[in-house]
Amino acid sequence: MYMRSFARLFSAMAGPRPVVFSGPSGAGKSTLLKKLMKEYDSVFGFSVSHTTRKPRPGEENGKDYHYVTREAMQAAIERGDFIESAEFSGNIYGTSKAAVQDVRDKNLICILDIDIQGVKNIKRTDLHPFYIFIQPPSMAVLEKRLRDRKTESEESLQKRLKAAQVEMELGKEPGVFDVLIINENLEDAYGQLKEALLGEINKVKKVNVSS
Repeated sequence: MYMRSFARLFSAMAGPRPVVFSGPSGAGKSTLLKKLMKEYDSVFGFSVSHTTRKPRPGEENGKDYHYVTREAMQAAIERGDFIESAEFSGNIYGTSKAAVQDVRDKNLICILDIDIQGVKNIKRTDLHPFYIFIQPPSMAVLEKRLRDRKTESEESLQKRLKAAQVEMELGKEPGVFDVLIINENLEDAYGQLKEALLGEINKVKKVNVSS
């Protein structure tokens, strides 16, 4: 029910077209997004997701995620406060309606960093975002990146690798994503990302200059 009401909410809202980023953990989404936000800080706004997992070293509440209890998250989901939510490795992740609306109200392109389950939920709404999938050049490279983080137990790492395999297969399916970027070289991948988004970037710049 709330998904249909949310679809009506967004069809009535004005604002730039959001961008959905997806891809397996370790593909380099966060690094690419940070570069994009730094270069175009007056164009993009990040939709900060909620999660029940504990912060990793260096992460900040309200910046990287909104860290909440499982009870609080489940209550908010039941109220219909979220566009999408999913559980992974014992933790719940989700994107709230308010986080997206706050960004669009500022005439910024809202960035949503979500998993494949979330992508499927978004496709049931009228949000009509631009879908971008970031993937590593190989599973071997992905495993090395995840191990180099030293933030995962072996069990958690194996779960992430298994999930990544599924995500990468789904990411290749026709019609799911508008753009697929293989992040082998960061600068090359970033160049492809900017090229893909240039049209949307210029639209926002034009509006913001004239307003």
